[in-house]
Amino acid sequence: MENNQTEISELGEFGLIDRLTKDFPLKNPETKKGVGDDAAILSFGDKDVLVTTDLLLEGIHFDVRYVPLKHLGYKAAIVNFSDIYAMNGTPKQITVSIGVSSRFTVEHLDAIYSGIKLACEIYGVDLVGGDTSASATGLVISITCIGVAAPEDVVRRDGAKPTDIICVSGDLGAAFMGLQLLERENVVAAGQKNFQPDFAGKEYILERQLKPEARKDIIEMLRKEGIKPTSMMDVSDGLSSELLHICKDSDTGCRVYEDKIPIDYQTALMAEEFNMNLVTAAMNGGEDYELLFTVPLTDHEKIEKLKGVTMIGYITKPELGCAMVTRDGAEIPIKAQGWNAFNAQS
Repeated sequence: MENNQTEISELGEFGLIDRLTKDFPLKNPETKKGVGDDAAILSFGDKDVLVTTDLLLEGIHFDVRYVPLKHLGYKAAIVNFSDIYAMNGTPKQITVSIGVSSRFTVEHLDAIYSGIKLACEIYGVDLVGGDTSASATGLVISITCIGVAAPEDVVRRDGAKPTDIICVSGDLGAAFMGLQLLERENVVAAGQKNFQPDFAGKEYILERQLKPEARKDIIEMLRKEGIKPTSMMDVSDGLSSELLHICKDSDTGCRVYEDKIPIDYQTALMAEEFNMNLVTAAMNGGEDYELLFTVPLTDHEKIEKLKGVTMIGYITKPELGCAMVTRDGAEIPIKAQGWNAFNAQS
């Protein structure tokens, strides 16, 4: 490669997207928001149409040696639904495009689509099209999801204001620790016949990795309580990365408290077993598909009563930067150390 060429990994996923898409001005009045949020926003009459797409590649995003194909299909759909919920919308339709190498049979594809079908049934989404192709590099799944929302209900990443409370649903780090467990057992199993992995007592973290759920329930609960977040994202690349996205797009800073970050007991045990820093796993692990959102300080009492939602910090003025307050009161700058596809093989 010539010396003046830039390695893709230098920019990372979001830097690359910014570079490739910055010279595409929006030409159509229906396009309210293009690249740069969990989903694009298109305006058609009294409804906003939300569009998102995700690409999953074998060897980068999943390993078929330990990921059941039905689970893979389910997860591929769920990660798209999650992006629509992160805009405070409702997913309605998906298209599924799939590339397969000769290693895969019709029955393998049946298993993938059975997982997609289950996700569609549970979340009330229609499969309306797609494409299939041969692949020279293994399994490729690309899903596009279309959702809807009333224009006044849509929540973007750029609405956070100083003094807003930062909230997160569920718990963090479980999917990452589930992945560590699967990878360890896969290594141990290599070359052994009839190997039985030891998953007893670790079911929760495995499910969080293999069969995540989109937080439809949290969106419905917020609506019921009359709470509209000022900004929102789903936690796909890690809490650190998502916090920085919201603060960058909203032109703010933030403070989150180490002792407020919600972590499940199984996640903590697994981190100890791997001799990993638990908070690092929770902040940077990714694939939790929980919702990270901000609400005005006036909603404090409402949020306090919500089951499954934790207040972890607050939004600040931009000059204060983004930091985590440790248990002993020190401040550590938040850095985007979440998962990066372009570094995944390094």
